[in-house]
Amino acid sequence: MSDRAALLKGIRAWLAFFVVCLVLSGATAFPLVHELRWTEDLLRALSVPEHVPALTDWIGHVRRGLDTADADYPFLLYGTDWLAFAHLVIAVAFYGPYRDPVRNVWVVEVGMIACAGIIPLALICGPLRDIPLWWSVIDMSFGVFGVIPLYVVRKRIRALEALENATAPTMNTSPAAAT
Repeated sequence: MSDRAALLKGIRAWLAFFVVCLVLSGATAFPLVHELRWTEDLLRALSVPEHVPALTDWIGHVRRGLDTADADYPFLLYGTDWLAFAHLVIAVAFYGPYRDPVRNVWVVEVGMIACAGIIPLALICGPLRDIPLWWSVIDMSFGVFGVIPLYVVRKRIRALEALENATAPTMNTSPAAAT
């Protein structure tokens, strides 16, 4: 396998991994009410309340809030539907770098900026929405872990670009060459 083919294969594998994670994290925003009920049941079955009561208290609090919203104000959950949709749309954007990494490296860089943006968002909006700090840390981890595959992809794209530039035929465009 050539260097170019190996780089392209690695780029595509990392992008596929990132897109799958993005789609899964987005898809989980659709069934929030049911997911929290299942999560609460699972935590009880695993005896988590005895070991990490703050976690189970928080999950119960969020579940009660979502149950109330679902029963009395279901339109509020429409916002999480749009959140899920946004994840899916962003995932589609990564088809560009999958198809032509060098030309579409900017999509990867925008993704890296978005991952970095998760941290100030969680630190600012978390306290405004009464989110416990430890939960904001979990939210911030999505940005920290999300940037890792994107960093690897960007580095490989730059290596691919350098390889392509090194092997591209050079054209002499000086005025003397035109005569």
